[in-house]
Amino acid sequence: MRVKGGNVTRKKHNKWLKQAEGYRGSLSKLYRPAKEAVMKALCYSYRHRRTKKRDFRRLWIIRINAGCRALNIPYGQFINGLKKANITINRKILAEFAANEPAMFESLVNQAKACLAQ
Repeated sequence: MRVKGGNVTRKKHNKWLKQAEGYRGSLSKLYRPAKEAVMKALCYSYRHRRTKKRDFRRLWIIRINAGCRALNIPYGQFINGLKKANITINRKILAEFAANEPAMFESLVNQAKACLAQ
């Protein structure tokens, strides 16, 4: 009597099909396209978890730069002034201040300008 892997194969197939729920057409119904789609999706999600961090940092820098330019100082000089003033605030919070707390952001810019003038 030969061994048939019916139960094992079905479990393996269902594991991939369960991960492919919600995909369009045969990508959620048939084993081989579903497995390929899930593997590709996992690669994309791994890669984009890393690029998301870069994208957000770029967005924060753009927002800080816009706030700085409104107060007549370029982004690079502002960051340099903050470092000289020993003010350590990350770019996420600086972008939040630039967008929602203009008075707080202006005080930071003034401190940075003061340290640059010395």
